[in-house]
Amino acid sequence: MTTPHTRSGTGAPAELFFEDLVPGLTVDLGVVTVDGDEMVAFARRFDPQWYHVDPELAGASRHGGMIASGFYTVSLFMRAYVDHLLSRAAADASPGLEELRWLAPVRAGDRLAVRVDVMGARPSTARPGLGTVSLTGTMLRLGPDDRPEQEVLRTRFRGWFALRPAEATPEAERPESGPAPVARPENGPRAAEQPENGPVPVARSGAGTHEAGPAQVEGSDADRSGADLPH
Repeated sequence: MTTPHTRSGTGAPAELFFEDLVPGLTVDLGVVTVDGDEMVAFARRFDPQWYHVDPELAGASRHGGMIASGFYTVSLFMRAYVDHLLSRAAADASPGLEELRWLAPVRAGDRLAVRVDVMGARPSTARPGLGTVSLTGTMLRLGPDDRPEQEVLRTRFRGWFALRPAEATPEAERPESGPAPVARPENGPRAAEQPENGPVPVARSGAGTHEAGPAQVEGSDADRSGADLPH
């Protein structure tokens, strides 16, 4: 029977556990294409600032046209993260974000390469049976040749993942080294498509272009449950 600790983030039997998410692991989360109608509909519902919803005002401004709400962009990241990693991993809740930066405007039609890097991992002292994984997520705008042009989003956050149950992998069948490979689903949602030339390398910028600084979340592993982020 599938128990909560052997269930993936979407409810399917888990294939990846805390032990597989080792520091240095990079997971390609595919390529997201920004749908203009969805971008504006999101902004009208949740972030109706003029440069997100008014084409005339936005066109006459320094933005040169409507740009996506930053919260829409991070929602695209979250969907790719769920589709390509959490759908296979024994994911629990997240204790929260440590950084969220919008580094460049995102516009309708942009193609954004998404990835997540495992920065650290340790068993949780607050939640027995779980491990805390520190992750960095990035989104990069791709050019017509599918080469990365600019980093548009960076976020640092933590996730709780279940430790592999002893009965899940018999001792004789356990691999000698290396994490389980992370395969990508063949059929994702509208926003998930794979780059034809394989995973896209991340070229991290030294400084962001967004005027606002990162959103900081303070708290311990035991009490971090989210944060109010700036609009």
